[in-house]
Amino acid sequence: MENIYFCPALIGTNLAQTITYDSMIKLWFMPVNILITFIVGSVLGWILIQLARPPPHLRGLILGCCAAGNLGNLLLIIIPAVCKEKGSPFGAPDVCHTYGMAYASLSLAIGAIYLWSYVYNVVRISSKRSTQDSPQSLEEPSESNQVSCTEPLLSSKEYGIVEDNTDQYALPCTISQQDSKIEPPSKSKNCIVRMCQMLNLKTIFAPSTTGAIVGFTIGVIPQIRKLMIGDDAPLRVIQDTTYLLGDGAIPALTLIIGGNLLKGLRGSGIQKSIVVGIIFVRYMFLPLTGILIIKGALKFGLVHSDPLYLFVLLIQYTLPPAMNIGTITQLFGAGENECSVIMLWTYVFASVSLTLWSAFFMWFVARQV
Repeated sequence: MENIYFCPALIGTNLAQTITYDSMIKLWFMPVNILITFIVGSVLGWILIQLARPPPHLRGLILGCCAAGNLGNLLLIIIPAVCKEKGSPFGAPDVCHTYGMAYASLSLAIGAIYLWSYVYNVVRISSKRSTQDSPQSLEEPSESNQVSCTEPLLSSKEYGIVEDNTDQYALPCTISQQDSKIEPPSKSKNCIVRMCQMLNLKTIFAPSTTGAIVGFTIGVIPQIRKLMIGDDAPLRVIQDTTYLLGDGAIPALTLIIGGNLLKGLRGSGIQKSIVVGIIFVRYMFLPLTGILIIKGALKFGLVHSDPLYLFVLLIQYTLPPAMNIGTITQLFGAGENECSVIMLWTYVFASVSLTLWSAFFMWFVARQV
């Protein structure tokens, strides 16, 4: 219900209200920034794997937890609370809330695309390697054990058949002329099919991504925007109804996060070094890297000096792992219990880390303006 109705409605309405062609050009750095978080997190995750030496089936999980943050759900909860703070550098609370929710919605949609195109395949490859390396995997039959199609039907020893006449009881092995004329599918077609299977387009274009596409379409095209957005719009009832439906997303997200974290209390044991390493990667090394990247982007003029926009870009480096990683581990049956334990402890420390980093980032962006 939450993923199918509430989140797409919330994302679509927030983007449609605030996104225009000019503002979309200004937001071009956000997809790049999220991609940088995935790249830096993957590098730090690979270093953690080299140091901790986890089992093969957990390597994809560790990379995913270090690379993919909760780029949408938590931002939809944090931004409204930050905008209501007195003395914040983000201006009027109403304007801050409107634009902040649009930034958070865009972050959620882009993060979902990166998550299901990258982390999904990393966990899939890791789970396949672990099953191939396990001793329970079935061994392929050797050539000596394969029976030829010209072997006699009856044993000559049991039924007294002379060995010279065994060829009379052999099965003929013939290939029809029509079968030999069948052409294999073209290489380009095979490559396209394999690429679609690897990218998992069905999960990439999730309801949240579809809601973002609809919101962009309404906001960017002036004719559609005039019909649906504004007090004098003839079809404003659609916007109002969708807005009311989207208001249920934040309470539902809070309940879902709490329910998923309860699984960690029943999770099995995992190396403490792995959990501690992921916590340090997500709450220490990634935020420090994000400060350097955003300062460099400001220096070279890649980002406009909007305090709220800068705050969202910085906070993307400090978020705990994405909740959908647990869903991915359930799909492949690799590290479900370990993922629950990791989620529990990372979200416990997130309450402290997000508070400290948010306060620092508010001070930081106030000085940059």
